[in-house]
Amino acid sequence: MKDTPGCSYHRPRLVAMRTRIARWGRVAWLATFMIVTLARGGATAAPSRAYIATEHPLAVAAGMEILTDGGNAVDAAIAAAAAIGVVNPLSCGIGGGGFLLVYHAATGEAHALDYRETAPAAATAAALQQRGVEKLTDGALSVGVPGEPAGLRAAHERFGSLAFHRVLAPAIRFAEQGFRIQGHLASGIARQQELLARDPALAAVFLHDDGTPRTEGERLRQPQLAATLRTLVQDGAAPFYEGPIAAAIADTVTARGGILTAADLRAYRVQWRTPLRGAYRHHTVITMPPPSSGGIILEALNVLAPYDLRALGHDSPTYLHLLASTMQAVFADRAQYYGDPAFVDVPLARLLSPARAREIRQRLSTTKVLDVTDGGGTDAGTSHVSVTDVAGNAAAITTTINTSFGSGIVAGGTGIILNNEMADFNLTPGATNVFGLVGTAANVIGPGKRPLSSMSPTIIVDRGRAEIVIGGSGGPMIITGILQTLLGLIDFGLDAATATGAPRIHHQGVPPLLFVEPTIPDGTRAALTRIGHTLRTVDAIGGVSVVHVRPDAVSGAGAPRKGGSAAGPSPGPQSKEAR
Repeated sequence: MKDTPGCSYHRPRLVAMRTRIARWGRVAWLATFMIVTLARGGATAAPSRAYIATEHPLAVAAGMEILTDGGNAVDAAIAAAAAIGVVNPLSCGIGGGGFLLVYHAATGEAHALDYRETAPAAATAAALQQRGVEKLTDGALSVGVPGEPAGLRAAHERFGSLAFHRVLAPAIRFAEQGFRIQGHLASGIARQQELLARDPALAAVFLHDDGTPRTEGERLRQPQLAATLRTLVQDGAAPFYEGPIAAAIADTVTARGGILTAADLRAYRVQWRTPLRGAYRHHTVITMPPPSSGGIILEALNVLAPYDLRALGHDSPTYLHLLASTMQAVFADRAQYYGDPAFVDVPLARLLSPARAREIRQRLSTTKVLDVTDGGGTDAGTSHVSVTDVAGNAAAITTTINTSFGSGIVAGGTGIILNNEMADFNLTPGATNVFGLVGTAANVIGPGKRPLSSMSPTIIVDRGRAEIVIGGSGGPMIITGILQTLLGLIDFGLDAATATGAPRIHHQGVPPLLFVEPTIPDGTRAALTRIGHTLRTVDAIGGVSVVHVRPDAVSGAGAPRKGGSAAGPSPGPQSKEAR
């Protein structure tokens, strides 16, 4: 049997060994669950640490179904991520890619899996410019090699405890039996009606026969996608990279004028990376390394650490101005230095050093806007899942097809919506990408390269215990959304719902605009304007999902700006939708 791309766990002896290990892992998990349950003895005892937060109630139900069945945090995160690819298919799916961050409570070890998409071998700036392309947005040229099938299988091979068919069962059920369209998906369908109409397969699923968009409350079924997910269960990831599904992907892209080939799919591999670690207050911050932007969050926390933020007042003009200036500075470093570490030497030691934080603080002013020459991204694709299990393990998955509905292309007969990740590159130094982010040579498109990503799954550890599991969606607003939620939880002592629901700002340097949500008070806006900020109001800044584990309680919030939710073990019934 051929190895799944990026994996080496398919020889029969190793499979048998893994089966025995998984069986003992489930026994240990259930034993731990029984010990914790008996120890609780009533409402006053320590709560179960099993919890999940993400952007759709059905995905939360899928994750809880797996946790209740004895699965661990990674099992539940995979189940929820796969479910989101079905019930919020504008955001993510197996035609995309992502990042996984795992924390193992017993050992304190953390692991980072990069299954980000890669550029086709023919993807050079010169070749695209010869075609008259100035900026990639959607369509066949924007499609990168999907990493999601290999990533989900690789994550499960290494960390899963339940059988993979059990983990993907909720997603397959939602695709086959259907589900009711929620508000976030309905608004995305309406907003992208023109894009959807260009592709007959997309139109058949998301538009009525007369071309009008499907609306909230309508039932949506995706039988082709259900069949494709079953292939991932039964045959692993191999068919997606050198089998019939791979052929469908390559043929569809080629027929539309794209450059992704069967050889590009065969060459794909996931990457296990070393997580970044830093400190904030008395917490350990563990986050995803490049090509993620987790290091940018660490750098911002380093800059802010000496300040008594609580004394400034949550959402006061002084606090927001300090945040905005810090955002400008770290986004300038992101533009200058960050990219695929296989192609670019990202100077993380210097960027995350105390000296760099001091340099930035010395440039900050309480009375004027920071002067840096470093777009205003809006919420797009991307989804995040945060999970903790009863043993205290944590998993954070951020997954995407990039902007809403990705490339706007479905691979023939598969139900797979293909990504437009190549739009995350810039074609020349100084050019902007689809989110208006300025890039340098570090993120110029190139064969086999992974585009720089704003996705930043992060886990905060306090005295060896996973305390906060967090991530988000919304392009570059992922970074600032996570940062502000973390500060709300750690510095201001807010609960998860309040921290994720609090008004947000966003500044990425270029354009020189401070984006604010409508709930920022008028007086605060006036004060920020007097300092010199140019404000622009946007409906929402990022969709953050977080699980917050405290000694006496566990809580969470699932991207409230996207209609998400969060849940822990409950004697009440699970969602019966689509069962």
